[in-house]
Amino acid sequence: MSRADTLTATVIDTGAEILSADVPEGAGWCVLWHHSVQGFEVEDCYENRAGRMVLVRSHLPDFAAGLDHIPGRGRQVSDGQGGYWIEDLDEAVPGDAYVLRPGAGPVDHRIRIGDRVVSLSDAAAHERVRIALIEEGG
Repeated sequence: MSRADTLTATVIDTGAEILSADVPEGAGWCVLWHHSVQGFEVEDCYENRAGRMVLVRSHLPDFAAGLDHIPGRGRQVSDGQGGYWIEDLDEAVPGDAYVLRPGAGPVDHRIRIGDRVVSLSDAAAHERVRIALIEEGG
């Protein structure tokens, strides 16, 4: 039987829940945002692997400030549109959670899970938001 863990996004200072979604084992989600200088969309995609939050791949449309492929960390492949994917990252996130300060306005940090997109920026721009994969029953 596969797991059905929960992906959450919570404002640390207030405990306000921005997102709570079931994520079965093998399912994934992406964190999206617009580069603060160039404005294009960047995408980091994760997967629930046996209850662990694992960074699987990233999409970077350009080698803009702060964006680059680090040799030995995944595999860089063309996206066919001038940008690239970093595939096979397969990096477990320590503690299955991390803290993000969503950018305001056009940066618009979002989580996409299936067809659902939730703006972290609209809910908590510049606040500390904990993104976590919570164990079933945990």
